[in-house]
Amino acid sequence: MQTLNSYAPEIIRIVMAVVGGAVVVFGNALVMGYMERKLAGHFQRRTGPMEVGFHGLLQLVIDGIKLMSKQLVIPAKADKPLFMLAPIISFAPVFLPLLVIPFSDRIQGFDLDVGLLFVLAIASINVLAVLVAGWASNNKYSMFGAFRAVAQNVAYEIPMLLSLLAIVFMTNTFSLRGIVEAQTVWFIVLQPVAFIIYLICMVAETNRAPFDLAEAESELTAGFHTEYSGMSFSLFMMAEYTNMFIVSCIATVFFLGGTSGIPLPYFEYTGIIWFLLKVYLFMFFLVWIRWTYPRTRFDQLMNLCWKYLLPISLVNLLITVVVVKL
Repeated sequence: MQTLNSYAPEIIRIVMAVVGGAVVVFGNALVMGYMERKLAGHFQRRTGPMEVGFHGLLQLVIDGIKLMSKQLVIPAKADKPLFMLAPIISFAPVFLPLLVIPFSDRIQGFDLDVGLLFVLAIASINVLAVLVAGWASNNKYSMFGAFRAVAQNVAYEIPMLLSLLAIVFMTNTFSLRGIVEAQTVWFIVLQPVAFIIYLICMVAETNRAPFDLAEAESELTAGFHTEYSGMSFSLFMMAEYTNMFIVSCIATVFFLGGTSGIPLPYFEYTGIIWFLLKVYLFMFFLVWIRWTYPRTRFDQLMNLCWKYLLPISLVNLLITVVVVKL
């Protein structure tokens, strides 16, 4: 009984972390779904959702009910077990990286010594989900989308990791909290090249336009999720928005000082306000460029990675190592 009591605080912490992660995942999906539609409307000189609720605030709730009530259609020649498993593989792991992200000085599930490696390892599972979805659909458009997604994500993971490794060499830690605490000066000032490389890679890693070659509506109808509908489709969308949130959190932690900011009077948890403001600044950027720039060709996308981002990130890492050593 005493042993159980000694583990009780840790069990409570785990439960609170899981519940908090679920709130972030579903809350972020609602916020981003509305934000994307309204911003897309204003960028195109229209109003966006306006009918359901004040300025369309309830539109996402209605859409969620509609998607949940839709029949799940499975193509006759699809691989049924894998077809149904793919959205789950995409959505289930997105909760885990949220457990190690320091939202403020006091709000963090677990401070792992290998926090960065943990986040990147979990985030890479989404590539497997896209591949399974494309293969199981037994559809040529889905298969092309899956092939593109795997090539794109595997390629852009390398310069992304190299740009973050430059920060790791400067701070001598993989802990996300340790990296935040090491920033007397924001690393966007000390590592501008790494920041630009990461910014490009985060767009490619989340399959967002102009790098959304895995979906490419004008070429592949909807790419890897062409055959998905109803709740399965919504799981892919929630996973995408959560992955956007995670890469924005990593950018905030590594380059914008994480929770640092001007203290606000009469409020104890100032850090989380500044953290979320920085995160949604990156989210705004991801939405902005989607509705501003046309989709690139696939060969241009891969050439950008292998011919430019990879060599530049390697040179930047080498210079950082030499400067740190000296």
